[in-house]
Amino acid sequence: MKFGRKSLVIALLFLGLVLVNYLASSLPVRLDLTAESIYSLSAGTKAMLGKIEEPVTLEFYASKDTGGLPIFYKNYCERVQEMIRQYVRASHGKLVLSVINPGPDTPEEERATAAGLTPMAATKGGEQFLFGLVAIQADQQKVIAALTPQREQFLEYDLSQLIYNVQQTEKRKLGLLTSLPLQGNGLDAQMMAMMGQQPQLSQFVTSEWERSFQLIKVEASATNLPADLDVLAVIHPQNLTPKLQFAIDQFLLSGKPVFLCVDPSSLYFKRQGRMHAMMSGNGPPPNVSSDLPVLLNAYGITYDSQQIVGDLENAAQFQAPTGVLRNPVWLKLRRESFSDKALPTALLKSAVFIEAGSLTPQAGSTLTFTPLIQTSTQTGEIASMPLQLAQPEDIARQITPNGKKTIAALVTGKFKSAFPDGAPKDLVKPEAKPAGDTPIPAVPKASLKESSNTSTLLIVADSDWLFDDYSVRKQEIFGQTAVEPLNDNLAFASNSVEFLGGSQDLISIRGKGNSLRPFTVVRQMEIEAQKKYQERLTALDARLQQVQTKLTELRGKKNTGNRLVATPEMAKAIEDFQKQSTVMRAERREIRRSLREEIERLENRLLVINLLAAPLLLGVFGLWFHQTRRK
Repeated sequence: MKFGRKSLVIALLFLGLVLVNYLASSLPVRLDLTAESIYSLSAGTKAMLGKIEEPVTLEFYASKDTGGLPIFYKNYCERVQEMIRQYVRASHGKLVLSVINPGPDTPEEERATAAGLTPMAATKGGEQFLFGLVAIQADQQKVIAALTPQREQFLEYDLSQLIYNVQQTEKRKLGLLTSLPLQGNGLDAQMMAMMGQQPQLSQFVTSEWERSFQLIKVEASATNLPADLDVLAVIHPQNLTPKLQFAIDQFLLSGKPVFLCVDPSSLYFKRQGRMHAMMSGNGPPPNVSSDLPVLLNAYGITYDSQQIVGDLENAAQFQAPTGVLRNPVWLKLRRESFSDKALPTALLKSAVFIEAGSLTPQAGSTLTFTPLIQTSTQTGEIASMPLQLAQPEDIARQITPNGKKTIAALVTGKFKSAFPDGAPKDLVKPEAKPAGDTPIPAVPKASLKESSNTSTLLIVADSDWLFDDYSVRKQEIFGQTAVEPLNDNLAFASNSVEFLGGSQDLISIRGKGNSLRPFTVVRQMEIEAQKKYQERLTALDARLQQVQTKLTELRGKKNTGNRLVATPEMAKAIEDFQKQSTVMRAERREIRRSLREEIERLENRLLVINLLAAPLLLGVFGLWFHQTRRK
C-alpha cells in the first residue's frame, strides 16, 4: 500500500511537470531577459501588424532533415520560427503561419523554388537545403529568398518589411530633384555629340530605384513638390527657389523622409567646367559645390561646402608612369568605415567617395545624429579651391589628421522648421491688374513649425559616388549590357532609399543583437595568454628556422657524382642539428599547449558548474523541503 502511494505520487509529479511545461508554452506571456531584447517585437512592428486589413499567409520553408546541415543553421531555424510565431500571436488572427519541411524532389520543394527561394548548399555531403519565407495576400506575393544568420540582427526588420511590402498594391513614389544627369541630360547629349562622343546616358542607380519606386522628376525651378510622394531624393541641389526649399522643409516636417546628397566638389561639374572652357573660352565656370544652408542650419547640421575630406589611410591608389600614387581625397573605404547597427550600411564592405565633405551635429541639437559612414582617424580637411590644380602627393602634405569625419549620417527626431514665419514671399512683384478685376485673396495654408511626429533625414556629403564610373563595370555580352558592381556604392543607394521608402513603423525598427553571444572572458584570456607566450614562441620559431636552413645547406653539398659528401664532421653536425630540431619542436608543442592551459581550466570549471548546478540546487531545495515538512 505504501509502495503504491509513492508510485502514485511520482506519477502525479511527472504529470504535473508535463502539464506545467505545456501550459508555459501555451500562455501568451513571454519574458525576454536578453541584453538587447532580441526575442521581443518592437513598437513599430506591433503598430504595423495592427494596420493589416486582410489576412496574410506566411509559408516558412525550412529543410530540417537535410544531411550535413550546419548546427548553427538548425539553431537559427528554430530562432526564426519562434520569431514568426510571435508575429502571429501579435497579429490577432491577421497572420496565418504554415511551416513546411521541403524534402528533395517533392512538390513542396518545387513550390518553394517557383516562389523564388534560393537553395543553399550544406557543408557536408553537397546536399542543398531551403530556408526562406513567402508572404501571400490575395494575389500579391513577396519572398525572402534565403534567411541567413549573417542578418540575424535585422531579422525583425526583414520580417516586418516582407509583411508590409506584400500589402502594397502600387509602387511607391520617389521624387528625384537633382542637378546631375542621373536620368540622362539632353543638353549634355548635344554637346557631346558635337565633340564626337557618346551622349550622357542614365545612371544605373536610377534603374535600381525604379525596381521598387515610381520615379517622379522635380525641377529646381518648381515652387511645390508633386502630391503623394512617399520619399524625396535631393541630389546636389543648386539654384532651388525659396518656395521649393520651403516645400522640402514642410515635406520633412510632415513625417515624410528625405534622402539628401550635397557635395563640396562635384567631379562631374568640374569636368563640365573644363569642357566649357575648351569650347567657349569665356563665361563663368559652373558651380561645383552644393549646399542648403537655410535648411541644414535650422536642422542643427554643420556642413562646410568649401572644405574637402582627406583620409591618408583610405586614400585610393592609382598607377602612374612614375609609380603608384595615393590620392587622399579619393576615398576607398573598407568594412570598418560603415555602421553595423544601421540598416542602410550594416552589410556593406567597400565604397568609393570622390572629394567628399563632412557632417557634424551642432552643439545643443536635440535631434539624433547617427553616423553611417566615417573615415579613419588619419583624416583632415583641405580647402576645395587650392585643390583644383594640386597633385596627389602635394595634397597629402597639406592634410593634418585630426580624427574621424562623418561622410553620411541618419538624422531623426522632431525637426524645427527653417521657415518659422511661414512660406517665403514672392521675390517678384505681381503685375498690376485692372481695378474692375480685383482678385479674391487666397487663404494662406498654415505651415508646420515643428515635426508632427518623428522625421527622418539621411544625408551624404558627396554626390559623385552615384555615377556608374565609380560604382559599376559595364560589359557588352551578345549585344546585352552586363553590369558588375565594383563596390557597394549601388547597394548603399538602394538600401538608403528602400529604408526611407518604408512606413514610419519600419523606420523605427532598429537592429538588435545576435543570439550567439561571444564569450568575452575566454576571448580576453586567449589574448592575455597569447601575449604571455608569443615572444617565446617567436624566438623559438626563429631558432628552428636557422637550424632547418643549416641542415638544408649541409644536405645540399654534393660531389660531381651527385652524391652527398658526408665527412665525419658533417655527419656529426647533421646529427646535432637534427637533435636540436627535435628538442625545439617538442618545446614549441609545450608552449602551444601552455597557451590553452588556463582556458581549459576555465572550460572545465564551467562544465562542472553546468553539470552540478541543477542537481545541487534541487538537492538543497529537497533538504529544505524535507526539514520543513518534518517540522
